[in-house]
Amino acid sequence: MNDQEDPQQVGPQGSSAYHRLLDEIRDGALLPGGRLRETELAERLGVSRTPVREAIRQLEADGLVAHVPRIGATVRRLDYAEVMELYEMRAVLEGTTARLAARAASDVEIDELETLNNQLAAIGTGPEAARLNRIFHATLLDAAKNRFLARSMASLQRALMILGPTMLSDSTRAQDATAEHEEILKALKTRDGDAAEKTMRAHIEASQRLRIRALRARTQIDG
Repeated sequence: MNDQEDPQQVGPQGSSAYHRLLDEIRDGALLPGGRLRETELAERLGVSRTPVREAIRQLEADGLVAHVPRIGATVRRLDYAEVMELYEMRAVLEGTTARLAARAASDVEIDELETLNNQLAAIGTGPEAARLNRIFHATLLDAAKNRFLARSMASLQRALMILGPTMLSDSTRAQDATAEHEEILKALKTRDGDAAEKTMRAHIEASQRLRIRALRARTQIDG
């Protein structure tokens, strides 16, 4: 493909490539440590190397991609300390989200959260379950009605993408997660901010424990 594109087309194509690569990192199609070869990505995404290069630069600015000497651009690997720090911040921010939602969420928003969780329980595991789980947490964040919190969560969520697929790929975790969502919903319905924050923190910490076990297992295999 010819790299000499219309400059007006480079921006949109770079944005499209960026979001497609984000999806692949989040879904585990691009794994931590995986190389990002411009030529291969351009061919697969159906664009030239210019927007791919733009997308990689943006991913690097997001902290999702690093340049490794003699290898090039790769999806970042998070070490144990970084995973712990991310989940600590997630517990704080999502706990605050639940507390604020207990005060600010409308009855319609709570009903929608309940519907999403029922759908999640019916599906169990798989890509659709992961999508519904993301929508559940995004809907809760909207219900908290705090723009500054939303910006902080957006930054954290980009970093969490490096971890790859959700822990809902584990069937036991999927069942436990929907049960934990139900406890959060109970707190929202009674407008109990303390209980909403406490149950959300417990929800995130349960995911963290499973993630750490998965990380240790991977480290043993890699080692």
